[in-house]
Amino acid sequence: MTNTTQYIKAIFLDEKGIKKRSPQIEHERSVAMNDLIEWNHFAIKDAIGPYEITLGTAENRIKITAISEHLSDPIAISLNLAQFRSIIRDYFIICESYFDAVKLGNVPRIEAIDMSRRGLHNEGADLLAILLADKVTMDSDTARRLFTLICVLHLR
Repeated sequence: MTNTTQYIKAIFLDEKGIKKRSPQIEHERSVAMNDLIEWNHFAIKDAIGPYEITLGTAENRIKITAISEHLSDPIAISLNLAQFRSIIRDYFIICESYFDAVKLGNVPRIEAIDMSRRGLHNEGADLLAILLADKVTMDSDTARRLFTLICVLHLR
């Protein structure tokens, strides 16, 4: 991290209404959360970090709430979830195919599906970064990990 205050130091998921997830999805959630805390660049405009972030979904919105010892009040950021629906739907369809191919050990199929999966993941991360650009700056790895967590929260 280049700036010692512009990062996420803790991430929490508001998981109200989340059903039990498959072991593969739990693994994706755990890896995304751990990697996000280990390495990220996340800066809220006009707010000094480091930040503790709560990520959730409610009323067809993605909710990001940030607190910092430098803030007197939490910062709430909200995005319309509808903008992500088709990407998330397609991402989960591809992930299911990927997990099935892994079970069967079909290496050429795994590689082909993984390329599609990464492409959709990048598309979702890019969309997230674009939609947050007027409020937040982040690197592409941070956007990818946050998109993973948004997908995990989208499971109902």
